[in-house]
Amino acid sequence: MITFDAVTKAFPGGTVAVDNLSIELPTGQITVFVGPSGCGKTTSLRMINRLIEPTSGTISIDGEDVTKQDAAVLRRKIGYVIQHAGLFPHRTVQDNIATVPLLNGVNKKQARENAVELLGRVGLDASMATRYPAQLSGGQQQRVGVARALAADPPVMLMDEPFSAVDPIVRDGLQKEFLRLQAEVGKTIAFVTHDIDEAIKLGDTVAVFREGGHLAQVGTPQELLDDPADDFVADFVGRDRGFRGLSFVTAEGLEVEPVQTYVDGVRGVRLLLDDAGRPRGWTVNGSDDVRAITGTFTKQDSLRLVTDLAISSPAGVAVRVDGDGVADGAATHASIADHLADARRESAG
Repeated sequence: MITFDAVTKAFPGGTVAVDNLSIELPTGQITVFVGPSGCGKTTSLRMINRLIEPTSGTISIDGEDVTKQDAAVLRRKIGYVIQHAGLFPHRTVQDNIATVPLLNGVNKKQARENAVELLGRVGLDASMATRYPAQLSGGQQQRVGVARALAADPPVMLMDEPFSAVDPIVRDGLQKEFLRLQAEVGKTIAFVTHDIDEAIKLGDTVAVFREGGHLAQVGTPQELLDDPADDFVADFVGRDRGFRGLSFVTAEGLEVEPVQTYVDGVRGVRLLLDDAGRPRGWTVNGSDDVRAITGTFTKQDSLRLVTDLAISSPAGVAVRVDGDGVADGAATHASIADHLADARRESAG
């Protein structure tokens, strides 16, 4: 557990970046710091590994004050991931990943072998081990950055807007990979972002900061969406927080129509399947032009995804697929609304 107890950071000239912060980051969970620029979230993160020293108050990891420890030793026990990965350009991927283990006394052969294994864990092929950072895409570099942070198997990881420098499609993939990885390794993670959608998607706990380094509210994503503490939090979370709340309702139990209804054509819109039954596009009014499928969903996906797919579909439906990607149902706007109503009734009890 990471604990902030009445922590303040004031810079020369009187600027207060963090003001009397008290918060606990639970062991084995992701706590996201989110807020507008200049609210102190990154300063708070960097005080954990002493890249910035607190002016007053105490930060402890599992009860041990970080300021009582040698800073270099402390940092070797904490994984750190930043924007643009921060890789050493003159070192290969495997040597980048092996950096901290080598500093900790692991022999080079073992450190490099472990580095190659870590590549697989973050979704990269072992053949990339001998490449240099400039030979990788932005998303690949970020994965290497995560692997480097994991290399010494630290109990704590700090992540400072690690996915903000890549395009939205790559970012979505990195977020999914990150959640998969966290389910395996169970690290205590402090994660900084300015994106409330990312905070809600990734955080077990979300801490919303306001300008001046004040903590406005801390809670689960659902708590922030359902019961914002004040107008600032409500505005920051967004007027469409009801739609964001669909992220926590799964498509399990969502009623679907037979796919064949749409393969046969409905209101001039027809779903095209390949020979294996996987969706490949739509045609409208008998046109030969094929509109690409914007996406599909499974029973495990969120109702937010299903709703977005239904809105963007020319047929007004979201196509469900099984584990092999074969279409096995279509969800309409009406079935989504009914599912939501049922979920609310169950929640009301």
